[in-house]
Amino acid sequence: MPNTQCPIPNTQKLQDLMQQVGISSFKALSRAADVSERQLLRLRQGKLEQMRVEVLLKLSSVLQMPLSELVTTFSTIELLQEKTAPTQELLQEIADLRTEYDRSQQQIEQQQEILLQELQQSSLQLLESLLLQWPTAAQKAQENPQLAAVKIVPLVQKPLEKLLQAWGVEAIAPVGAELPYDPQLHQLMEGTAQPGEKVKVRYTGYLQGEKLLYRAKVSAV
Repeated sequence: MPNTQCPIPNTQKLQDLMQQVGISSFKALSRAADVSERQLLRLRQGKLEQMRVEVLLKLSSVLQMPLSELVTTFSTIELLQEKTAPTQELLQEIADLRTEYDRSQQQIEQQQEILLQELQQSSLQLLESLLLQWPTAAQKAQENPQLAAVKIVPLVQKPLEKLLQAWGVEAIAPVGAELPYDPQLHQLMEGTAQPGEKVKVRYTGYLQGEKLLYRAKVSAV
């Protein structure tokens, strides 16, 4: 006896809506709305009571339709046959949830803006001496080509060291250091070297905790 699959009731409805917004597959819809395909299956089966409001909001946004219309379209037959009053209560509850969701999103955006401002402010404080003194030092260097560069280096070096320390960033090795070659941490600029052979650091690299930001550029000794 052949094995036949029963069609899922609301599949065609969902495919029609997807076609209207140019989405070709359930997998593409899953990615666009950032919801799992299991949630899409529940929607196609009319099991809205098992879905979170956040998921329905994401889907209504991607499908470009009001949340209330999405709920009405994919509700079970029993729900649609209920009296008008309970249905209106349900729609009002959904509207209240949508308002609360929008309020939460606004709060998150405000918090992100505050955190960004705090990061910028703390970074500017660490770079204060560089911001204030560097333009003057650069001007003096242009006026006097004989000015020793070593006098200008601390203006840049110290603020940057403070900033990197505050961010937990540390150099892999100082420029000019000779150390065993490690392909995970070092990038050969010239010559060849086997792991463990001596190389010389030309440009330093950086780590942030255990995360590699930039490999140190080295050359064979």
